[in-house]
Amino acid sequence: MPETITAIYENGVFRPLSPLLLNDGETVQITIVAEVSPEELKGDREKAIKLMDVRGLVRLPNKQGKLDPVELARREEKWRELFEELKGRPGTPVSEIVIEDRGPW
Repeated sequence: MPETITAIYENGVFRPLSPLLLNDGETVQITIVAEVSPEELKGDREKAIKLMDVRGLVRLPNKQGKLDPVELARREEKWRELFEELKGRPGTPVSEIVIEDRGPW
């Protein structure tokens, strides 16, 4: 049964930090994965978020926790356009509107 353990490499030998369920002399396969510190993970996470912001995949709030006024105005305009488009279809289920908007297959 696979088991993940934490070990320290010292003087050419891996020393497990907790007891193992192995018999003496038993042969195992070991996959080495270096442990990553929480600080490194945090840095990678922040880099990924900044990259997504630069590429326009997410919009980050400003330091006051609010979206940029230009972004808010753009979103409001899109909602108004959608409202005007849907206003002319009273009683039509949203699913039918979506199917119509997709066009022919």
